[in-house]
Amino acid sequence: MNHQEYDTHTRYYHLHHFIILPLAFFFFIWTVKLALEDLANDWLYILVGLLFILISFVSRIYANKNQDRIIRLEMRLRYFQLMNVPFTEKENMLDIHQIVALRFASDDELLELIDRAILQNLSPKEIKKSIREWQGDFMRV
Repeated sequence: MNHQEYDTHTRYYHLHHFIILPLAFFFFIWTVKLALEDLANDWLYILVGLLFILISFVSRIYANKNQDRIIRLEMRLRYFQLMNVPFTEKENMLDIHQIVALRFASDDELLELIDRAILQNLSPKEIKKSIREWQGDFMRV
């Protein structure tokens, strides 16, 4: 994919979304069924099934939090390159979700959009929809 915009920016990690999570949910449902048939012996299966689901989500959460930190650093660098002042003052007025959404804006509209996001308290969705010249992020997990 060489072009990205609001309608096409959502990404799926096929191994996680279409293999690991469905299998984890299937295993969990299967273990609940077994447990309902014989509760005394199958409680451990339920715990293992639940553990598979939790591990799938926790690994995803860790990856997203790490990417959010990297995006925040990228935005600090971009802002400094454009303004020659630290991003700290503006950054403290935005939440991480707004900063992540702002990364899609081109340099030409970024500064204006940062100010609008602060003044109007724009949601990440509103920020993304306001972007006229979309900068794709093809590396997000």
